Amino acid sequence: MQTGWHFDNSYVRDLEGFYAPWQVEPTAAPELLQFNSALADRLGLSHENISDSALAQILGGSVLPKGAEPIALAYAGHQFGHYNPQLGDGRALLLGELIAPDGARFDLQLKGSGRTPFSRNGDGRSAIGPALREYLVSEAMAALGVPTTRALSVVATGERVQRERAHPGAVLARVAASHIRIGTFQFFATHFGPDHVRQLADYTIERHYPAAANADHRYFALFEAALNAQVALVAKWTNLGFVHGVMNTDNVAISGETIDYGPCAFIDSYAPDAVFSSIDRQGRYAFGNQPFIARWNMAQLARAMLPVLVDEDPDAVDKVNALIGTFPERYIAAWLDGMRAKLGLASVEEGDADLASRLFKTMEGQNVDFTLFFHQLARVPDEGAAVVSRLFSDPQAADPWLDEWLARIDRDPLSAADRRAAMNAVNPLYIPRNHMVEHALDAAEEDSDLAPFERLLDAVRNPYAERPDLSDYAQPAPPEFGKYVTFCGT
Repeated sequence: MQTGWHFDNSYVRDLEGFYAPWQVEPTAAPELLQFNSALADRLGLSHENISDSALAQILGGSVLPKGAEPIALAYAGHQFGHYNPQLGDGRALLLGELIAPDGARFDLQLKGSGRTPFSRNGDGRSAIGPALREYLVSEAMAALGVPTTRALSVVATGERVQRERAHPGAVLARVAASHIRIGTFQFFATHFGPDHVRQLADYTIERHYPAAANADHRYFALFEAALNAQVALVAKWTNLGFVHGVMNTDNVAISGETIDYGPCAFIDSYAPDAVFSSIDRQGRYAFGNQPFIARWNMAQLARAMLPVLVDEDPDAVDKVNALIGTFPERYIAAWLDGMRAKLGLASVEEGDADLASRLFKTMEGQNVDFTLFFHQLARVPDEGAAVVSRLFSDPQAADPWLDEWLARIDRDPLSAADRRAAMNAVNPLYIPRNHMVEHALDAAEEDSDLAPFERLLDAVRNPYAERPDLSDYAQPAPPEFGKYVTFCGT
């Protein structure tokens, strides 16, 4: 179909044998539920003269746009610590790569588009709930300044998919810097050896980390760049209270984007052991474990790349081990930069890390809303400690830490007005609160009512500016909401 969309499919062209060419399965009655026009404009996708029904045909997979070359990508992965050498796109197809007006390159992938050679026993389809969740949460993350894949659309298929019960089906169109994962490197290291890993690494350098091409040891430079990207990403997650939920190596993008929004959630009250996934029974991917898992995942990437690294530098093993050993200090530095911003600190003092750590000790077990605490903290110098302390189960528990923080900001050069503005610019008021997400998804699935979803989407797309008409969206979950559990979208 002629759309005026500009495809240039370098993965197909440059990495023959790294994928399976495949075709999307047409859907019964595609209907456009959501379309991200702002993202479409960023991608240079002409859509003004394309009807919703035509967009549904394209983005639901029934009609192939001109220039698309659909492929299913091969990858492996450690799933909850256990290696599976054969995963791959079991319910997704990469349509191709779009070239934006500024020359940036983006993958366009359909999720829930039908069975592929990697489907195993799966049906290749997606339910409407996981598709809408990914659309909503990825838009929130983008608005919060977190590197992330984005959702271009959600198309209802007019079919039912069977999980624990039958659900309405949907196809999500996902946009990413690429879909190269740690698991991609693992797959080709396992099945084909160093030559394929080297080819994949060269492609990754050209696409994501071109500065590595000029390094004395280009593959080590690639590994370090990917490690730094994960450090920065997970620190941002932690600063915002985000729990990815399934940090398997097949869910880690080499680009440093958040990818695969399955059993994800934002914490309500601070708890390092917070887990929301129904299948993470041991807490492997708990909120507080995420930096440790990120380091472990990078060690798996190093293992997959090791023959290539050693081939270019005989001392690579020692250098890579040393680099992985610096992960904690790199992470703490990135996390602390974010915490200083959240606490309104423009200067650096040696005790800042302890100040932040004592805050979380103070919050733990106090049922204090994580997001609301930081937003309200900016008001304390003008309005008094009560605007924060009343959020705690025991309001007096907050007083010692607040006294410390007030003394610290007295030594900081920011003016009171500048500090409040700076804190309000990094501490969101509106996030995809779990009770609001579930209400929106239930209304969409059970009643075909998208109004709650669209109102929540409107809130999280502008997370920092207070709006009186959205006051409910800034409030903690009611007590009757109970423990929150999410389910993997597959």
